[in-house]
Amino acid sequence: MKLNFISTIFLLLATVLRVYSQQVKSVYESETLQIEQISPNTFVHISYLNTDDFGKVACNGMIVLNDGEALVFDTPANDDASLELINWIENDQKANVNGVVATHFHWDCLGGLNEFHAKGIPSYASDKTIELAKTAGYTTPENGFKKKLILKAGSIKVTNQFFGEGHTKDNFVAYIPSDKVIFGGCMIKELGAGNGNLEDANVAEWSATVRKVKSAYPEAQLVIPGHGKIGGTNLLDYTIEMFAKMP
Repeated sequence: MKLNFISTIFLLLATVLRVYSQQVKSVYESETLQIEQISPNTFVHISYLNTDDFGKVACNGMIVLNDGEALVFDTPANDDASLELINWIENDQKANVNGVVATHFHWDCLGGLNEFHAKGIPSYASDKTIELAKTAGYTTPENGFKKKLILKAGSIKVTNQFFGEGHTKDNFVAYIPSDKVIFGGCMIKELGAGNGNLEDANVAEWSATVRKVKSAYPEAQLVIPGHGKIGGTNLLDYTIEMFAKMP
């Protein structure tokens, strides 16, 4: 049974890499920041966090760009990469950043928040994320919401919604209906990934929370995990199965 599961995962991984490598377009690259376009209005930004437990970790965030306006989801991992990202949006894309959203309170979501605040860019997170960030001593987002928040970049709507605990008590996801993209953040695992950081996790609720995400967005086609390669909704299935099997 275990061998069949592993074989299935490798087949899924090979299929996803083949399909999505055709869709992903690299649009910017430096030593500290990469930006890839994955759909007409959606981009992934990738920066790097140095950790004691996992070494140098690549961290994914999302950008939504439309009609000269942008939204950023999760800051790059530090101030320098965040300034680099803002400059790319403003100078290369000729767009204004309407806001930055932190999808949970960990450093890989808001480590570069100071640069956005220095530019006068509004920041958003759930009330729980703001509370936990304050407790951790981190720079905190300015504007909170309870369960659901809709933001816009140009004519593109992005829904931010909390479905339950998982990677952390406060993790929520963002969904772009027009592009059929879910930004799952660290609650969603890339295919083949391990458990990762469970320090603040609710393992017992994780699978149930991801099931709610999958049910809420049945038309989704692309899923961005917090770390690693993007994929389809099979990333949701992989994450559900991983934590359903944990004690």
